Order: sequence, then structure tokens, then C-alpha cells
Amino acid sequence: MKASIKSLAVAGILACLSPLAGAEAINVPAPDFTLESRSGENLRLEDHRGEVVMLNFWASWCGPCRQEMPLMDELYSQYKDLGFTILAVNVDENREEAHRFLDKVPVNYPILYDPESSVSELYEVQAMPTTVMIDRNGNARYLHYGYQPGYEDEYEQQIRELVRE
Repeated sequence: MKASIKSLAVAGILACLSPLAGAEAINVPAPDFTLESRSGENLRLEDHRGEVVMLNFWASWCGPCRQEMPLMDELYSQYKDLGFTILAVNVDENREEAHRFLDKVPVNYPILYDPESSVSELYEVQAMPTTVMIDRNGNARYLHYGYQPGYEDEYEQQIRELVRE
């Protein structure tokens, strides 16, 4: 698993250095994890094998997250019946901050909590938000750092590509 984390980190560095630092195409095993969800149950990435997963790291203090999350909710509603899901990992140390954020920006996809940033560290998250597109075989295929208006079009293109595979 260390090789995949290192590969993901190298891809992230390359994405940051790219003149088009939005998304980087990669193809490495996505590190498995288990986190508690908003509903109280533990969710494991491996349990979503066979689905396309949009893994999104966000925080309540993140302005771009406030813009991005409702657009992600639209993608979730549109593609969830085609074998697509979103796992949104909140990195706030205080869960109440996330709850206040979600009261203002409600979403229908699963919210997971990573208050010790263990999964964020596993994925070497360097920016908020960070999004990893994972294919049905559990491979991280696209890595996005940050959010700017229009990224949702790129997300949709990648979701379409991955659900067709």
C-alpha cells in the first residue's frame, strides 16, 4: 500500500506544478479506509468496490467547498443509480462545525468524519477541497486540488467515463 500512497503523492505534486493545476490523470490503487458517517455507521471505501466513487475532502471553513458541494449534490442525484457515489470526508476537528455548515449547505450524499486527519494524511491532502475519482476496481484515476467554477463539468465528464467502464 505504501507504493500507492507514494504514487498518489507524486501525482499530486505533478498536479500542483501543472500549468492547468485542476485535475491530473493517475491510475494507482486508492488506499482503503473506514470512517464514521453522519448517520453513525462506519463506512469503508472497500465496501464501495464496483461503484465509481468521488472521494472529496472538505472543511467547514473552506469557501470553495461551499460553492462546490451543492453542485456535487446535483451530480450525485443524477448518477447515483448508475453505480456512482460520493464520500465526502470532513476534516474539521470539531464535528459541530461540520453540522453547522451542512445546515446551511445540505447534501444527500454520505458525509464522513476524519477529525484526526488520518485519511487526509493517507491521501496526502494538501488543499481544500481535494477530490479523488476512484473507478469500479478501486483505482484512483483523477486527482483534483481546489475548486473553481467549471470544475463540475470536468467532474461530470470523468464520472460519465468511469461509469461506462
